Amino acid sequence: MQYASIARILAYLTIAMGLAMLPCLVMDGVTGDQSMGVFAKSAGFSLVVGVMVVMATQNRRGDDIGIREAFLLTTGTWVVIPMVGALPLMLGAPQSSFIDAYFESVSGMTTTGATIYENIESLPSGILLWRGILQWLGGLGIVVVAMIFLPVMRVGGMQFFRSEGFDTLGKVMPRAPDIARSLLDVYIGLTVLCAMAYMLLGMTPFEATVHSFTTISTGGFSTADASFAAYEGPLEYVASLFMMLASLPFIRFVQLTRGQVRPMFRDVQIRAFLRWTAYVIGAIVLYRWYNETTPFLDILRESVFNTITLFSGTGYASEDITTWGGFPFALIFFSGLVGGCTSSTVCSIKVFRWLIVIEAIKTQIRRIQYPNAVMRPHLGSQTIEQDVINSVIAFFVLFTLSFGVLIVALDLTGLHLKTAITAAWTAIANIGPAFGPGVSPSGAMNNFPEAAKWLMIFGMLVGRLEILAVYLLFTRKFWQD
Repeated sequence: MQYASIARILAYLTIAMGLAMLPCLVMDGVTGDQSMGVFAKSAGFSLVVGVMVVMATQNRRGDDIGIREAFLLTTGTWVVIPMVGALPLMLGAPQSSFIDAYFESVSGMTTTGATIYENIESLPSGILLWRGILQWLGGLGIVVVAMIFLPVMRVGGMQFFRSEGFDTLGKVMPRAPDIARSLLDVYIGLTVLCAMAYMLLGMTPFEATVHSFTTISTGGFSTADASFAAYEGPLEYVASLFMMLASLPFIRFVQLTRGQVRPMFRDVQIRAFLRWTAYVIGAIVLYRWYNETTPFLDILRESVFNTITLFSGTGYASEDITTWGGFPFALIFFSGLVGGCTSSTVCSIKVFRWLIVIEAIKTQIRRIQYPNAVMRPHLGSQTIEQDVINSVIAFFVLFTLSFGVLIVALDLTGLHLKTAITAAWTAIANIGPAFGPGVSPSGAMNNFPEAAKWLMIFGMLVGRLEILAVYLLFTRKFWQD
C-alpha cells in the first residue's frame, strides 16, 4: 500500500481547500463580518499542513496509485477533507461543536444538503459562501471519482462504463488531469450559466452565486431557511432546468463541447431519467389537481420543482410536500431512491442500476419461457456482462441492508420512527431533507442526539461513495499484501 502517495494527494487537496477559503475571507472583508479572521486562520492552517505533508512526501508523485490505493484514497478524501472544511464553522460563527461542524461539512462535501443550522440568514456571508463552495467542490469531486476511480474499482457495476469516454485501465492517475480538466470546463460553464439566469430573474449576485454552486452540485444548501419558498415563479422553473442538467452524465456534455451530439440523445440513461421524472410529475399534478382547489398553474410549478429537487437529490424546498397527501409523498420518497444518471453529481441508486436490474429480470423471464434460447441482456447497444449484473445485485442488497440497519440504529437513538426512516433516506441517498418529530420547521437537525448525527455522517459517506467502496475497507483481505 502506497500510503505516502495517498498522503501526498490528500495534502494537495488540503492546500486546495485552504485556497478555496480565500474568497470567503474577501467576502467577509467586504461585508465587514467578524469571521474574516476565522477564514484567515483556517486557510493558513490548511496551507501550512498541506505544504508540510507535500514536502515530507516529495519523492511520491502519485503515478504509482493502483486499485487498492484508489479505494483508500476515495474514502479517505471524503473522511479527511471535510475536517478541513469544518474549521471555519468551529472557529467562527456559529462556533459549532466538532460533531455539528463535521456533520455540516460532510453534508456539504457529499452534496447531501442536510443541515444543523437554524436561522441561516443570520450567519456571516463568508460562512454562507463557504457552505456553497463545499457543495460545489464535492459535486465536482464525485464526478471526477465516478469517471476515474469507480469504473476501475468495479464498484456497483461501474465497470460497465469503462468504455464510456475515457480509458482508465491500468494505473489510475496518469489520465486524471486530462479527465478532470475536461469535466471542470463543463462544470464551470454550467455554474456560470445558472448564476446568470438566477441574477436575471431577481436574485442578488451573492444569492445567485451560492445557489448556482448548490444547484449544479445538486447539493441544496441555501442562503435562507425558506430555501426557494422566497423565489416563487420563473426561478423555480430555472432551478428545475439546471437540476435536471446536473443529473445527466457529464461525459455527455464533454462530448457535446467536442461536437459529438448523438451520444446525448441516444443515451439510454438520459431517456429513462427524463421519462421517469415526467411520469412522477404527471401523476402528482393529476392527483393534486383532482384533490385540491389550488390553481392548476401553481400546482404544476410546485410539483415540477419539488419533485425534481428530490428526484435529483438536491433538497431545495418551496412547499411542505407532506401536506400534499400520502400518494405524492410516497412517489417522491421512492423517486429519491432512484436518483439521476451515473457520472453526474446525483447520488442514490442511480438510473443505470435500475435499468440493468430490469433488463436482467426481463431476460430471466424470457429464459423461463424459452429455456433452449440463448439470451443476453442489453442496455442500449451494449451487452450487459454477468459480472456487471452480479455487481449491481450486490449493490442493491447492500444498499437495502444498509438503509434498513440505519433506520433501526437511528430509531434506537430515540428518534421517532418517521424521523428515523426519512433521516436514513436522506443520508444514504444524499437527498437533503428529513421529516417528522425532532426536525425543526426549517428542516434543521440540530436537536438530533449526537449518536444520530454520527450515524447520519456514516450514512452520508457510505451512500456518496457507492456503498462497496467503503465496506471493502473493513475487510481483512483488503489490508493483506
